[in-house]
Amino acid sequence: MGVAVASTNKYQACIDACTRCAQACYECLKACMNEPDAAARKNCMAILVECAMICQQASAYMSFEAQYAKDLCKLCANICEKCAQECDMFKDPHCQTCADACRECAQECRKMAGV
Repeated sequence: MGVAVASTNKYQACIDACTRCAQACYECLKACMNEPDAAARKNCMAILVECAMICQQASAYMSFEAQYAKDLCKLCANICEKCAQECDMFKDPHCQTCADACRECAQECRKMAGV
């Protein structure tokens, strides 16, 4: 169900996955910044920011049913997959949970975009 309208957005599952993924990425970023090996996580932390930002944008595009929402979701899926790969390199629970959220988001984005 939409937030401001009574109808259900046809992309709601993907919007929800993108929102969860963005939150997971920001939470993981904060946790990684406080890890003793934070310097070794530089690439991971960079992609976490990119992933969170593209997920937020994709969610906005889908909420608006924007013309290029499917194109943006294809890109979002690719970035989410890369982020999951980076997070998988670290065995902390926050990284593993984030990787799972990224993979789920990528799957929903591909489904939404019809790929």
